[in-house]
Amino acid sequence: MGNKRLLILLLGLILFIALMGLTLNQRERLSWPEKFLKDTISWTQGIFYKPAGYIAGFFQDLRQLRTIFEENKVLKMTLIQYARDTTKLNDLELQNKRLKEALGFTEQQKMANNYKFRIAEVVAASPDRLNNTITINLGEKDGIRANMAVMSIEGLVGRVMQTSSFYSTVQLLSSMDDTVSDNKAISVTVKGKENEAFGMMETFEKNTGLLTVSKIEQKEHFEVGDVVITSGLGQVFPTGIEIGKVVSKDVGDFGITYKASIQPFASFTHLREVFVIEVPETR
Repeated sequence: MGNKRLLILLLGLILFIALMGLTLNQRERLSWPEKFLKDTISWTQGIFYKPAGYIAGFFQDLRQLRTIFEENKVLKMTLIQYARDTTKLNDLELQNKRLKEALGFTEQQKMANNYKFRIAEVVAASPDRLNNTITINLGEKDGIRANMAVMSIEGLVGRVMQTSSFYSTVQLLSSMDDTVSDNKAISVTVKGKENEAFGMMETFEKNTGLLTVSKIEQKEHFEVGDVVITSGLGQVFPTGIEIGKVVSKDVGDFGITYKASIQPFASFTHLREVFVIEVPETR
């Protein structure tokens, strides 16, 4: 038995050395055992590689999404800052001229344009064409109150109509109708002509997509191409928020006043993010 075991061991050693010699040489063609072994290992690796690749790709996509999210967050904050600076600049020169030397320049007046932009995501939109509203993910817990102005990057889109703890309903400008009893008109003026132009925006023409400013007196300077902004006189919408551009001016009812058609800057459909304008309360 000892000799047989020794013989088997020697034969195994010889076969092992021969196999090493075959596999260590640089050969273009593999033997059939090597082919079988390679194909088997490759097939097995393929079974595990694809799911592992999918999983790795999934986590890589998550990292990329996280990076994109952070970049979008920075861009949104930059846009907020830009919108705030632009809105303040609209009224800065005229306000300084009117109030800098005024004796009654109180702390409340100093805070008049000190408002913040709160970004909110649109989580729902009403399909009712007669009551165009959206729902945003900010509510009373976030300090949102009824009648706060809401805008997009392009311009004014509406006002907060109702609030709950964590969500708010925003009534869009496309819902404005002067035939409705609870319709809220917006006091507007013309950018650069704040002391020379005044009107009331109270209607949205659904067939044309234009807003209508009425009660424009003959002396008021509303001209085609002028940029219409909020005047702040209604105490709901802050001063200087851009709304749209005058595209036409016609004689109003009874021929006493004029009315102007305004092409809004903001789109009222497919809104993704909006800004709620928070005006500090003054006492």
